[in-house]
Amino acid sequence: MAEAVFYQLMGAVPETVLPQLLDRLLAQGWRVELRGTERARMERLDLRLWGPGDDFRPHGLMGGPHDARQPVLLTWGEGTGGREALVALDGAPLTEAEALAAARVCVLFDGEDEAALGAARAQWRALTAAGIPARYFERAAGAWTLRAESRR
Repeated sequence: MAEAVFYQLMGAVPETVLPQLLDRLLAQGWRVELRGTERARMERLDLRLWGPGDDFRPHGLMGGPHDARQPVLLTWGEGTGGREALVALDGAPLTEAEALAAARVCVLFDGEDEAALGAARAQWRALTAAGIPARYFERAAGAWTLRAESRR
């Protein structure tokens, strides 16, 4: 069954938590779509994920010859769908149908950014209205706290 997990980062950038999150999703044996809103942003993230030592995560940018084989596929806009896990950054769009087709949807956003907070709230309402169970975590002072939960 699909599940949505919302991660509110208080002033931190997603890059600070992505390595651990990707490791957990990959450990489940899931293929991951990491979706942003702009190609340039995902290209910068691509370089970051290549990087030194323990920062490397197996991945590729959308549009390459081996997209279907990538454990983590970086996309932008509407993305590709069809993966077990979908991680949305920067208010990237996601549909209820995509969420229902995935095992896990993760939404990372900056809770100190009113626009990002509003987008996350709208995504929460849409996904829970579609019957998708959701959990909402806030990160403050380096620790995650469960703030809300919706079970259907």
